[in-house]
Amino acid sequence: MSFNDALNQAGAKPAGKRPYFLEPQVERVLAITMSIAQELAVARQRADTLERLLKAKGILVEGEIDDFAPDAAASAERQMWNQEYIARILRIVQQENEAALLKGEAASGEIGDELAAEPAGAPAA
Repeated sequence: MSFNDALNQAGAKPAGKRPYFLEPQVERVLAITMSIAQELAVARQRADTLERLLKAKGILVEGEIDDFAPDAAASAERQMWNQEYIARILRIVQQENEAALLKGEAASGEIGDELAAEPAGAPAA
């Protein structure tokens, strides 16, 4: 997967307008915070599972993870993952920026509503 493909997938969004239950700025911060919390929880659980399995099998000794230094290839992979991660976390900001750029362009739902409201046989505007 290329870097651009990863960023495009991270920014995928559902169709329709985004509902807001709080102030939009508060919702933005909450969405970013919850995205980080979700990512961290999953990562923590996976890391804990791996450490427990490796220690139980005698493959890993205490402190070995803390002393690990990645090589250049691993560092590059980690940097790529970090960029994808930040894109996922900031997805709401990206979507709001895209929506702001599209202001004035009619959404497909709005066009459908207009067509449905026109009397049959009426000339299109």
